[in-house]
Amino acid sequence: MTDKNVISIVLNAHIPFVRKDKINFSFEEIQFFAAVSETLLPLLEMFDRLEADRIPFRMAMAVSPVLCHLLADKSLISHYIDYVDSQIAFGETELERVKDDAAMRKLAEYYYDTAIERRVNFTERYDKNIPKVLSYYQKKGRLELLASPATNCFLPFYLEHYEVIRAQIETALISHKKFFGVKPDGFWLPDMGYHPKLSAYLRNYGIDYTIIDTLGAILAEPRSKYGSFFPLKTKQGLHLLIKDFYAYRDIMDREQGFPVESLFRNFFHDAADDLPLENIRSFIEDDGTRLSTGYKYYTIGDSERPRAVYNPEQAAEKARNYAEQFIKGRASALSSAEALMREDLCEGTPVSLCAWDADFLGRFWHEGIVFLESVFRVGCRNDKIKFMTPSEYIDSQNETLFQTSEPEFSSSGFNGYAESWLDESTGQFYRHLFHASMRMAELAERFKNETGIKERALKQAAREMLLALSSDWPRLISTQNVKSLPKWRDYAMRELESHLKNFTTIYEALGSSYLSTRFLTETERLNRIFPDISYTVFRRK
Repeated sequence: MTDKNVISIVLNAHIPFVRKDKINFSFEEIQFFAAVSETLLPLLEMFDRLEADRIPFRMAMAVSPVLCHLLADKSLISHYIDYVDSQIAFGETELERVKDDAAMRKLAEYYYDTAIERRVNFTERYDKNIPKVLSYYQKKGRLELLASPATNCFLPFYLEHYEVIRAQIETALISHKKFFGVKPDGFWLPDMGYHPKLSAYLRNYGIDYTIIDTLGAILAEPRSKYGSFFPLKTKQGLHLLIKDFYAYRDIMDREQGFPVESLFRNFFHDAADDLPLENIRSFIEDDGTRLSTGYKYYTIGDSERPRAVYNPEQAAEKARNYAEQFIKGRASALSSAEALMREDLCEGTPVSLCAWDADFLGRFWHEGIVFLESVFRVGCRNDKIKFMTPSEYIDSQNETLFQTSEPEFSSSGFNGYAESWLDESTGQFYRHLFHASMRMAELAERFKNETGIKERALKQAAREMLLALSSDWPRLISTQNVKSLPKWRDYAMRELESHLKNFTTIYEALGSSYLSTRFLTETERLNRIFPDISYTVFRRK
């Protein structure tokens, strides 16, 4: 038991596999570049400021293996630096273009200076190695890093294909150890997709806890006594922290969340949308698509306050006000939960588990990092709460107080179950994925200890299989996303079909004892991930 109630913040950092060898920037790569510039680097800079000011912050992050490998890819990192250089060069032309408009000029300077700062920080301060900096803060006890499935696979779909679940977990743990040097206590399930059968898998790999959606706890058997404010425990001993629904809604809700504030920056309107093509030559894709420059000049606006030129200082002040409101709300909710627990003579400490997508903070919600930093600064002055990582919190509680329960299958996806990945537009793909996963298990059984080109082919087959299993593809293909993300949908379709096709080509080549070295080399070059993978992770052990 702790002397104060607890807020535990967990960010999930992930982006789809977007590595492509192109001369010009691609739509997919821009998403990675933006995630680095607007989410990951601002987070590291926030850590530095809080540490310098001796603010006792604690939080956790799940950094997906896919994102880690993208961050370590020399070609992609080189392309990222080229992108930032293009932003700087574009900024110089923008400063000239808007020189007669004081508000626009000031905003152009803001983006120009930020681009220069991000380049310096990334290349010099952080030595182009974001995972290393995250590991540094983990060693200092400020940050806890969770593992997550190798390729963001929605595991509840593969309960009958246990070789898939094992391959996703084992590959993830190997990757986590490679980048961060330690074994994780926690395991992030993509979109909190939990099923009771996953408990045994996670415990078999020494995982101590995961995080589940509020719905799973509400429908648990028996039902959670204290709602989302105190963890559950499965019969296998897996601790289940429960997402605080209202903390999640404050940030992620598209209609009621803080980010819809009219003063905040409009993510969807970029300078490239308005300028002639000759002004944005570096930000045009091969097919003529205009790409984001990162220079976004306007606010969201609403019916009462029309769209206006964005004011970073005014928006930051509003974000800080929301942080105070957030802390006040969480402290009040925790006090109510504490009173309920004391009535029940429970000596446990209530916790508000705040689970958000990292990419949303900074990239989509430009003021999100300002908000998060303010949450820590405001929270450290509140004498009723403290910040803890999930592991710190679990270790601080009497183990006998955790209620043994079996949560319902649930997720944080649309309607709380699996509609975000399975609907009339995506159902057709799963039979191919199930069939391919069985074939991969067959290869792992048939070829025991191969070397040379056969081993290379088997390893690449395992990579292609893991990449095909990513839940990113069906989610982006889903009809729920077509209108707002048509470019992503086309990309996801190509990626899913490509990985399945590559796997099938290798499978059939191994069956016929004819392997094209040229095809294998090209596939290894394009889909370079998990260099130390063992194809035997797919064996039916």
